[in-house]
Parts: sequence; structure tokens; C-alpha cells
Amino acid sequence: MPTGGLNAITDVAGVRVGHATIVRGEGIRTGVTAILPHGGNLFREKVRGAVFTANGFGKLAGSTQVNELGEIESPVMPTSTLAVPRVADGVLDYMLALPDNEDVRSLNPLVGETNDGQLNDIRARAITSADVAAAIRTARGGAVEMGAAGAGTGAIAFGYKGGIGTASRRTAAGYTVGVLVQSNFGGELTVCGHRVRRSEPASADRSILMVVATDAPADHRQLMRMAARTVWGLARTGSTASHGSGDYAIAFTTHRAPPTLAVDALSPLFQAVIEATEEAIYDSLTQARTVKGFGGRTVEALPLGPLEAILKK
Repeated sequence: MPTGGLNAITDVAGVRVGHATIVRGEGIRTGVTAILPHGGNLFREKVRGAVFTANGFGKLAGSTQVNELGEIESPVMPTSTLAVPRVADGVLDYMLALPDNEDVRSLNPLVGETNDGQLNDIRARAITSADVAAAIRTARGGAVEMGAAGAGTGAIAFGYKGGIGTASRRTAAGYTVGVLVQSNFGGELTVCGHRVRRSEPASADRSILMVVATDAPADHRQLMRMAARTVWGLARTGSTASHGSGDYAIAFTTHRAPPTLAVDALSPLFQAVIEATEEAIYDSLTQARTVKGFGGRTVEALPLGPLEAILKK
């Protein structure tokens, strides 16, 4: 399928992405990423959404209300596992301070995570409310920084440096689907059907968070079905979906009017999700750089030369 102009989640009109990347001393390699469905007040202008759980070994906050009401009312915030409560509190600080939110007494931060404790001193819980606000305030359309950025700063995938990746697809009906991933998982790295590397068993017990954006007029159930298709894209890359891997997908639509998408129109959107998820994961690897972090551990970037040789066979 054709990509959008940027081949990024920001090809969905209105979607913005921001990072707060935190690198300090020899041990802090972490961060937070903000995905905004639009640039307005999300509590006052909620978007339809859904959260899909493929393997629930994770600490995703806010999912039950999203799936009960079918709405998202805050930025989507990937981060580090032990930072989830602090990021949620930072989202509350930011959202409650917005104009027209003075009377708000209930708000649902949507915060996902993967464990960056191999490269980051995760117990330090270095992310602050100011970092959360910075990620949200700097969120922009346009090109998205990938690899070791924001929530991907300390991520490892297939034994290589992982992190943030993004891609998009356009359907023949004119809808756009964009995917952003926080890749921090393991398995047997496979690119276009070619086995590249089998990662060590321990590296499989991390996680991936996949965020799907679209402008299609989908309802909550349809968005849940789209979110579920991320798992097909994940499987294509060689994930082994281990016991300890928390694998989640969050989907939302920027379409504001009542949903009108016919069920017969879903299949191209499913294909778009699968293709964009697969490519976003590859991007998270190919755009990453070698990182030295906590305890002196170094995780190398995926070597592109051998990968190119494999793909030319």
C-alpha cells in the first residue's frame, strides 16, 4: 500500500508527536513521548479510541475507562515502566491547568510503558512532571524523531538498540493510517521473511507499545479491531510474544463527526495497520544508534550492511 507523505503517524492530519529525552551521567537513559490526536483541549474535545491487550504483562494506565466509554481524553504517553505513575501525575498537572478545565474533577491519563532497565537506572525514576509537560508542549506535526528518542531512549529490541519507530499507509478510499511504536521486545528478528538474528531468551521478556492513528470515521469497536491487527505486523518482525512481554495497542481516530464507517470498508484499514506496524518496528531499529548506559552496558545499533546483504539474496 502507498505511504503518506512523511511515512509517519503525523500523516494523519492533526496528529502531533513530542519527546522528552533524558540522558544524564552514566546511568540515566530514559524519556517520555507524547502523541496528541489534535492540538486542542483533549478533555473538552475527546476522540474515539480503544486499547487492545495482546499480552497483559504490563502497567498501562487508563485503559479500562477508554474501553468502557470508547473515548480518549488525554495525550497518549509512552514511557518507562516505573515512571507510569509520575507521568500520569504529570499529565494531570498539564491537563488540569488548561483553560476551561478549572472545574474538572475527573480525568483519565492514558500512559503506556516498556521496561528500559537494562540501559537505564530505572529505580531512579528520573522523569518529572516538567518532562511530561515538555513532551506535550513540544509536540508537533511533521517528521518524527525515531530510535533513541523520548520513550525509546533506553529501549532494546531483538538484542539491538530499539526505540521509537513510525510509518503510515493510505487506502484506496482516501483514509490514512499511521502507527508509532515503542519497541523493546525480543524474538527472532525477521525482515521481509529473512531471519536476521535470534536474540537471547532474556531479551524477549520486555514489551512493545503500538499506537494507531487514523482519520477514518470508525467507532470504538472498529478501532479495537484495527488495534488488534498490530499483532499481525508485530509477528512479521519475529516477535515470540513471550510470557514477560507486555504487548499493547492503542488506536484512535481524529474523525469528529459520528462514525459512519461500513464494516465492508475495514479490510483495507486492517492491511494498512499491519504494514505500518511492521515498518515502524524496522524503523525503530534502523534509526537507532549505539547507546552506552547503566552499569556500563552498551547496546549496539542494528548493523545495516549485513541487513542489506541479507535482503539482496
